[in-house]
Amino acid sequence: MLASASRRLRWGRRQLLYCFEEFALDTVRRELRRGDTVMAVEPQVFDLLVYLVRNRERVVSKDDLLASVWGGRIVSDATLDSRINAARRALRDSGEEQRLIKTLPRKGVRFVGAVREELTAEAKPAQPEQRLATDGPDIIDQPASAAPLPDRPSIAVLPFTNMSGDPEQEYFADGMAEEILTALSRCAWLFVVARNSSFTYKGKSVDIRQVGRELGVRYVLEGSVRRGGNRLRFTGQLIDATSGAHIWADRFDGELNDVFELQDRFTGSVVAAIEPRLQLAEIDRLKNKPAADLDAYDLLLRAQQLEYHYSGESLADAIRLLKQALAIDASYAPAMALAAFCYTRRRQQGWAQDLEHERIEGAALATRAVELGNDDGNVLWMSAYAIWNLAMDTQRAKELVSHSLLINPNSAMALALLAWIESCTENPAKALELFQRANRLSPRDPRGWFITAGIANAHFTAGEFDQAVAWAKKALVLNPRFALALRILAASLAKRGDRAEAAAVIEDMLKIEPELTLSKLRERLLFMSEWFWSRYSEGLRLAGLPK
Repeated sequence: MLASASRRLRWGRRQLLYCFEEFALDTVRRELRRGDTVMAVEPQVFDLLVYLVRNRERVVSKDDLLASVWGGRIVSDATLDSRINAARRALRDSGEEQRLIKTLPRKGVRFVGAVREELTAEAKPAQPEQRLATDGPDIIDQPASAAPLPDRPSIAVLPFTNMSGDPEQEYFADGMAEEILTALSRCAWLFVVARNSSFTYKGKSVDIRQVGRELGVRYVLEGSVRRGGNRLRFTGQLIDATSGAHIWADRFDGELNDVFELQDRFTGSVVAAIEPRLQLAEIDRLKNKPAADLDAYDLLLRAQQLEYHYSGESLADAIRLLKQALAIDASYAPAMALAAFCYTRRRQQGWAQDLEHERIEGAALATRAVELGNDDGNVLWMSAYAIWNLAMDTQRAKELVSHSLLINPNSAMALALLAWIESCTENPAKALELFQRANRLSPRDPRGWFITAGIANAHFTAGEFDQAVAWAKKALVLNPRFALALRILAASLAKRGDRAEAAAVIEDMLKIEPELTLSKLRERLLFMSEWFWSRYSEGLRLAGLPK
């Protein structure tokens, strides 16, 4: 008896295919096939096509597409049209003919092709029966075993797809993925699968969930490169491999004139964008984990979420959780650095219960964190922030944040911190340059209000009070509780002559902190140079803050 006859095939999960004309849309493998050929389709175009096909009974509005395909993110009409046109090109459906995807002016878009839904079954090998003596070798491949997930966030960067149709561009697509993989590897808190493993999927149509299981990662980054004339377009998307959910997606365009500068800019933008997104995804994943099962890393994530909330109570709770994490692991540098960072935030806001005790405690934690975690970029910039504010050591803080940027040049927060230091030490031009780089790297950063308020501060230092007012107001839209932005706004308004509006801002500040005076504020802001403080305090005095 043949070996294949000595086994049964059991039919497992069934896949739904949407078939129309000569095309098949496979939502499990995420493939668009024309006959036996897999069509090259960008991930976002594929999602758009699936949504149109699934909702073919009705006209789909622009708002529907934004909510479902773009996750509610606002995009331009030109972007939307380009994705629809890309879907039409993949289906050989011209804009004039519109035999499959029809645009109804002022109404929306509808998939009008005749669709048949087919179920196919994935054959899975059953448990082998008792083998006969005549059985030959086992010829049925066994599924790859699942690799265990590491105890920290884990990611694989798949080879980028060359969408140009030009084999000569293959090297560039590979180089793009390798650059991003190298940059992500600088993030000490992140487990990054080596290139030799992730590149085994090159040229294959893959199921992201299967990739996650086989490589033992929770997240997968995939992307594509397309060249058109002298233009290059990169797209990337970050996917939770355990659920298939999209966490982040974006595209980047540029001229081919300086391809390596463009590659560096794209790499920096991707890494800076997905690093905070990964942290938020990890925080969200933790929400349903029982408190009794929390380890030091889990406690760090919960503390980080509380720090994002940015209130007196949330920062106090964050410090409490971080102390619990340090009770589990006394040498856990990230917990020390975040605790020092939270102490600094409390001091700046006027929320510290014991000003001197918290200053000493926070500075000690920051110093110890640097000793234990000097290879972790996040530990270094958080510690630098505390050492600047609590130990009043500006030079040491600059050294630490500069070292952080050597480890991870794409850290928007490290760049922003260095810019804050420059803006408070008579170097506003350098500060604005650094803030612009930080903003470009991470335009939707969860702590974007810190960057925005810093830009206001740099303009204040430069005497550009109109710009300072505008940016301070933007920062307060993002975080109305950020006291530094309120103070910059009041001082800038007063310095440009808007005393009445400045006085109203001071009234708001005193509602939050009724006992605030210039002398008490100076006690908290000793890290500021005398030159900066004289300008800053003059503005606040003109605005009406008591001495």
